[in-house]
Amino acid sequence: RVRIPLPVSNILWEHCIRLANRTLVEGYANVKKCSNEGRALMQLDFQQFLMKLEKLTDIRPIPDKEFVETYIKAYYLTENDMEGWIKEHREYSTKQLTNLVNVCLGSHINKKARQKLLAAIDDIDRPKR
Repeated sequence: RVRIPLPVSNILWEHCIRLANRTLVEGYANVKKCSNEGRALMQLDFQQFLMKLEKLTDIRPIPDKEFVETYIKAYYLTENDMEGWIKEHREYSTKQLTNLVNVCLGSHINKKARQKLLAAIDDIDRPKR
């Protein structure tokens, strides 16, 4: 057995947690359909994940916790709020933003609004000339 110094252990935990949280968002972005109940279950699952993490490690705050929570909560935004949110949150990939809009289609965003939001995502993604 080799003892790992606490600072090294903390760095390893931080990287593992960050990667796990990024993977969760990527997984949520691959969902094809999701109801309000489904998003609520995602939040519940994430809370369980956080509770288990807090027992395993003393790292506080949990890295990228807000990254996951913000993405899950974005599903509930109205059309107007979502447009502003998309422009504000550049930390998410184009794929993640696009899927968020597509999953909301039919639940509380209509096709016309979807087109508008997808255009906003394209504008952000397009390089400045």
